[in-house]
Amino acid sequence: MLSFLPAPLLGILNSILLGINTLFWCLLLYIPATLKLLVPHKGFRVLCTRAIIWVSESWVACNTGWMKLTQGTRWQVEGADQLKRESWYLVLCNHQSWVDILAMQRVFNRQAPFLKFFLKQQLIWVPVIGLAWWGLDFPFMKRYSREYLIKHPEKRGDDLKATRKACEKFRYTPVSVMNFVEGTRFTPAKHDKQKSPYNHLLVPKAGGVGFVLDAMSDSIDTLVDVTIVYPDGAPTFWDFLCGRVAEIRMVIEIQPIPEHLKGKDYSSDGEHRRNVKEWLAQLWSQKDKRLDRLLQSDSSST
Repeated sequence: MLSFLPAPLLGILNSILLGINTLFWCLLLYIPATLKLLVPHKGFRVLCTRAIIWVSESWVACNTGWMKLTQGTRWQVEGADQLKRESWYLVLCNHQSWVDILAMQRVFNRQAPFLKFFLKQQLIWVPVIGLAWWGLDFPFMKRYSREYLIKHPEKRGDDLKATRKACEKFRYTPVSVMNFVEGTRFTPAKHDKQKSPYNHLLVPKAGGVGFVLDAMSDSIDTLVDVTIVYPDGAPTFWDFLCGRVAEIRMVIEIQPIPEHLKGKDYSSDGEHRRNVKEWLAQLWSQKDKRLDRLLQSDSSST
């Protein structure tokens, strides 16, 4: 409706709308989040979590509202009809832009459990949204480097224990545990530096997936494999706010997680690590071919 406006004006308008929307829903979210912090009763905290998720889904719905109001982006999405709200999912996606997160939230919102990411422990102190992330039970992780573990071998395994503790909260409310397994956004320079065997992807990192499979083997049994592409090239977040993204294409594929990958210790079982890495390599090989198809297909909108 307002996509005719000059791009810089759209960028400023959408920045204001995003900021107001985030501030409003965060302030509302603080009510159940504070109650959840003050009342250490498991059942009450589950109810608070559900209220917080409702607020967060409303935030995403309003974000979708200003996108429709100000942008003329064409959305080509396959497979979203397979998603179910009352499920526990492991969600894997290729990563090209910060826009990926807003795009996935828009497509997944109220079609699947709210997307939750593993975050660095320091991010809990981020103003405004740090408490919101805590209230949503986003797992805050403290990961140790290989060099640190060599000097402090007694800390080995602590990261897996922390993952299991964080994932305990997911047993009571359906969840989509999200992981960008490439670890960073794709760029040609990173692709060349890695000597990646894929045309459109970086090499996947198996550690995060392995820890989730270890910690939640009795809860998560379904993989949601998301492939996202921007036919005109990966946009910056400012490009997106300015309405310069002509089209977004996304394919969602659902499949069971192989039984032999569940409930094992990724940190100490060498064979298990190889199996997880081989599984991800197969998924990434298929995704690379899917990206070829998506980049070659004719544009259409949904």
